[in-house]
Amino acid sequence: MRIGIFLIAAQFPGMRPGQVLRDTVEAVVAAEEAGFDDAWIAEHHFMSYGVCPSAITMAAMALGRTSRIHLGTAVSVLSTQHPVALAEQAAMLHHLSGGRFTLGVGRGGPWVDLEVFGTGLPRFERGFAESLDVLCAALGRDRVSAEGEFFAFREVEMVPSARLTPVVACTSQETTRLAAERGLPMLLGMHIDDEEKAAAIASYEATRHSTLSDDGPGKGGGPGKGDGLGEGGGLGAGEGVAHVAAAVGFVGDSTARAVRELREAMPKWLEPGLAGYVPVDGHARPARDVGKYVEFLTEVHPVGDADHCVAAIERTREVTGIEHLILMVEGAGDMARTLENIRRLGAEVLPRLSSRRARDSG
Repeated sequence: MRIGIFLIAAQFPGMRPGQVLRDTVEAVVAAEEAGFDDAWIAEHHFMSYGVCPSAITMAAMALGRTSRIHLGTAVSVLSTQHPVALAEQAAMLHHLSGGRFTLGVGRGGPWVDLEVFGTGLPRFERGFAESLDVLCAALGRDRVSAEGEFFAFREVEMVPSARLTPVVACTSQETTRLAAERGLPMLLGMHIDDEEKAAAIASYEATRHSTLSDDGPGKGGGPGKGDGLGEGGGLGAGEGVAHVAAAVGFVGDSTARAVRELREAMPKWLEPGLAGYVPVDGHARPARDVGKYVEFLTEVHPVGDADHCVAAIERTREVTGIEHLILMVEGAGDMARTLENIRRLGAEVLPRLSSRRARDSG
């Protein structure tokens, strides 16, 4: 089982964005030292929820500070970027890092970002499939062209070219269908529990089976079943489609203490952070009960003592079949505590998961 960390670059009260960004890179360095397989970085714009507006730039910085750990974006928002430009950047990081980079992309939301960057609601509402197909073509061929509603350009050479498979954040049935039709791995969020993740995978597999039966492997603009996440042993390489799941990960001396610490700290970040999502169409978005959301996160994810964290991760694996989990480690709101959390997870949780994996394979 692969275990990584998931970094939102969360700005808690009293923090300055520049320091948060520097601390995020230090968290990746600490994760490499602690034995994690990978680190994934989120992208957000114009809000305190996450102060990293370019996950791929942050990944480049972290790749330069490390030598073993893989980096991924969770995610780069495809609805506000040109897919070929994003593919060029991903190919650069792939070559410069020796294959340690994976591009994760997502539809994003109907937020003000669409207005600021000039792509508009149509790219979000009906342009995601076309964007995804252009991205896959740019990451899978030496030359690429397009003749669609949103992208139309003559054939050009990809320089540099790379053979990479993007991971797709799936928070809706429609996006799950698009990923399945293209054989692309899903990134499932921490806002759903194990049973909901299992249901998303079942839906994916049903669509994938139908697609393969109708068209044969590789139809729909993406790779066929069996492709990994890039060349040279990239993330999740192996048979089948290797999905990724996000969860909160926080270890403490006792489960009660760990839960209490996050329930006290996380609302201070989430209340102003979630308020930063401004709809581009001016319509008010439904308010989320932050207290209940934090309660949900601490109940269903590996938050507690080491025994509880191991049991929670193993349950996720058993219920969903997912072999790649990334843990959001910033919940306490203090950099020193985040680094301590990373080190404790590495020392108290990862070795036990590795031992279980070795026993299962033996």
